[in-house]
Amino acid sequence: MFSSIWEDVKAQFSHGSMLTRIIWVNIGGFLLLLFSKLIMGGMDGGAVYETFKHSLIIGADWKHNLTHPWVFITHMFLHEDLWHLLWNMLGLYWFGRIVGDLLGDRRVLPMYLLSGLAGGLVYFAAANIGGGELGFGSYALGASAAFMGLLCIAGATAPNYMIHLFILGEVRLKFIVGFFIVLDLVAISNNFNSGGSFGHLGGAFMGFLIAQQLGHGNDWTAPVNRLLDGITSFFGNLFAKKRPKPTTVYRSPDLKKQPVGRTERKASRRPTEGSDLSHQEQLDAILDKIKLTGYDSLSAAEKEFLFNASNK
Repeated sequence: MFSSIWEDVKAQFSHGSMLTRIIWVNIGGFLLLLFSKLIMGGMDGGAVYETFKHSLIIGADWKHNLTHPWVFITHMFLHEDLWHLLWNMLGLYWFGRIVGDLLGDRRVLPMYLLSGLAGGLVYFAAANIGGGELGFGSYALGASAAFMGLLCIAGATAPNYMIHLFILGEVRLKFIVGFFIVLDLVAISNNFNSGGSFGHLGGAFMGFLIAQQLGHGNDWTAPVNRLLDGITSFFGNLFAKKRPKPTTVYRSPDLKKQPVGRTERKASRRPTEGSDLSHQEQLDAILDKIKLTGYDSLSAAEKEFLFNASNK
């Protein structure tokens, strides 16, 4: 059963859209923290797991971020709470598809990364400016800022796009964008998850900037895609299997081309001096031997025979 599930996941990751791949990476990040907690949770009162988790998520401490620079990327693919993961992935699925359909699947990942990065930076800046008074946490993780960026890009690109919502019915996309922004503003005013809300607004602001610049002909996703292509190409060449060098085969220019379907002669037949084989049969046997074991496997007599045949 598990092998079948794994094969289905690989197929969707390989042939699905970029949005599908992003969602699967987020699910993988959630499972990584889940199993790490199961394994490390009992070690040193849970301190081992907390150290591992914090090494992958962005923090309010600048020393932590400088010594763990990858957290600016990894934090946006990690979730510790199932409901946090679920709502972020549903939001990505609903509104990320609109972005992919309107602006192209290739732009989805750069938009996700830029929005998530902006959210992480805004969280870090706000935590160091007034985090104590606003009730900030020491660390932040999740795809919420990236989701807000894609939501705002969709809203800025097609504000009147109609979304069918349960009970409410048809709602214009611009009103949904406004609702999510108001939610974060309310959370900040009530000191509820203020760090996360600042990060969400940072991602939303980046989304608006990306959409605005794209409308003016400036595609901020292009340099990100070039960077990603370069990284992919580097690691692809690094781990690519080396192909064996081709074996050089020498053939007489006077040798007639064999008809298609002719059965190859057995390699066990060897031309020798005084053999009853005809000249052509000896030549064919030598060429068969070269094909199977290479030119260097020929004896001195066979090389001399081949040389003489090629000069006739």
